[in-house]
Amino acid sequence: MSDVVRLLRTERRGRLFFLALTQSAVGTGAAYVALLLVAYDRFESPWALSLVLAADLLPAMLLGPVFGAVADRWSRKWCAVGADVIRAGAFIGIAVVDSFPTTIGFAVLAGAGTALFTPATLAGLPSLVRQDRVPAATSLYGAITDLGFTAGPGIAAACLMLAGPEDILLVNGLTFAASALLLARLRFGARAARVGRPREKVVSSLLRDARAGVSVVAGMRVVRVVIAGSTAALFFGGVFNVGELPLARNEFDTSDAGYSVLVAVFGLGFILGSLAGSAGGPRELLHKRFLQGSVLMGLGCLLSGLAPSTLAGLLTFTLAGFGNGLLLVHERLIVQDGVPDAVLGRAFGVKDALASWAFGLAFFAAGALLTIVSPRELIVAAGVGGLLVCAASAVALWREHAEWRAAGLATSPRSRPARSEN
Repeated sequence: MSDVVRLLRTERRGRLFFLALTQSAVGTGAAYVALLLVAYDRFESPWALSLVLAADLLPAMLLGPVFGAVADRWSRKWCAVGADVIRAGAFIGIAVVDSFPTTIGFAVLAGAGTALFTPATLAGLPSLVRQDRVPAATSLYGAITDLGFTAGPGIAAACLMLAGPEDILLVNGLTFAASALLLARLRFGARAARVGRPREKVVSSLLRDARAGVSVVAGMRVVRVVIAGSTAALFFGGVFNVGELPLARNEFDTSDAGYSVLVAVFGLGFILGSLAGSAGGPRELLHKRFLQGSVLMGLGCLLSGLAPSTLAGLLTFTLAGFGNGLLLVHERLIVQDGVPDAVLGRAFGVKDALASWAFGLAFFAAGALLTIVSPRELIVAAGVGGLLVCAASAVALWREHAEWRAAGLATSPRSRPARSEN
């Protein structure tokens, strides 16, 4: 935590970046509730919720590596600015155009903006702050992102007493516009490398670069193990998310307010877990912390399924959230440390695509499973699955470390010179 405080006190560009991220993240969390309300009002069917959520995930699922290739080819700063402009237009469009098909179209557009913003900013973070403060910046990035989804719904609930959901969506669009203006004033995220052939068409060369990036990432064993382990863990985390509400209502016999508190403490745990990665460390320590996050997430899910009451669930949900945050922040640090700068955007694009597929599949699988098993059984199964993923990841990383030691290779982080953009 002290590393994050030091970063905010001494890194002016970092302060401005995280100010922009915070206000747009809180707006996104509030808009999540508003978007579901608007979609349901315009289509009046439960399918409206599934369609709008799928629309938001679809761009990353299908084109994550391509968006990563864009972030590697052009300025990451201007990719982030452009992504915020896209999201501003999308949410303003949803607010002012009263049509369900148009709502879905704008949700896809917003998802495309997020699919570009995420790899561009995560790949650009090492150029935004001093090299020794990259772990703190990455840690704070994850904490702020989840803060938005933790605090945003509460803000939306207060705002809905005075305004409609369209007004919240409109304000969210304005937060993205403000973020774009702030980021445009910063120096960070210069183009990593010139790629593509001079006379090659842009689309075909981007597809080629995306395939090349996937190949590079797949060929890096540690990064491959960590991304695969995180993706599998997030699948079981998605199953846990679907089972939360029926677990709270049917097994804990709690109210909607009690369920909201359970979700809030999960978010609080996630934020604390993200901040726990702010000190960084050598590669072996990053791997150890990644595995610790994985086991705590799985254990928290398992114990939540076995918890006898809401009170016990508060502790287990916090544990699961902490493990989730710890896992994700160290996954990002491992990718930043191990992947060359020239393909870093594509690495995060691949990671984002796999995470989106994991959540999408989890939402449908969990919904189907809840028709044949109880919420407790579903949550317990998610916890067991998460622990099995952790065990497989631990074995794979142990073998990699054994090879390093046998070859006499250093395991401390390599240094990457900071890049900036004038």
